[in-house]
Amino acid sequence: MTVPELHEITLRVNGVAYRTRVPARRLLSDCLRHDLGLTGTHVGCEHGVCGCCTVLVDGQPARSCLMFAVMAEGCEVTTVEGLAAPDGTLSAVQRAFAECHGLQCGFCTPGFLTVLTAFLAENPKPTEEEVVEAISGNLCRCTGYQNIVAAALRAAEILREERAEEIVAAGDGDGAEPERAREEAAE
Repeated sequence: MTVPELHEITLRVNGVAYRTRVPARRLLSDCLRHDLGLTGTHVGCEHGVCGCCTVLVDGQPARSCLMFAVMAEGCEVTTVEGLAAPDGTLSAVQRAFAECHGLQCGFCTPGFLTVLTAFLAENPKPTEEEVVEAISGNLCRCTGYQNIVAAALRAAEILREERAEEIVAAGDGDGAEPERAREEAAE
């Protein structure tokens, strides 16, 4: 049996640089889980259909079971472990999933969390239909999706509230901006 040639790569995952040696055909999902010990990224179908393995690559959702680890060289990869703040404070999407009971067994949850994190960064005021479209590539076998959609809408609310608080805390001197920020968050 021939031993595959190993390629030394540096991956930046959740803000940390990792150097590792991998075969050219090592999937990013396998590298994250087996080489780096980041087991939050789940592997379901291994064909890019279920969305469980979704991570963010340079801020965009990517199926890590369809991407070779060597392709992530020079990219910023964010896994579900990287969504929380360094002190462990859950992200708005994570908090909303807990608050709205957006998970059951939890196997698909990392994929939903990463997809929705990217989606809400681009669409801070989504409609229910837009959320349904955004998560259409992620499969859940336990829920009826209602609580996942509710969690996404709640996460959008939380994010708007956080932005309003930041604006109020920063202040701009004219006194009108904090009130506008609060009104926008309430919408």
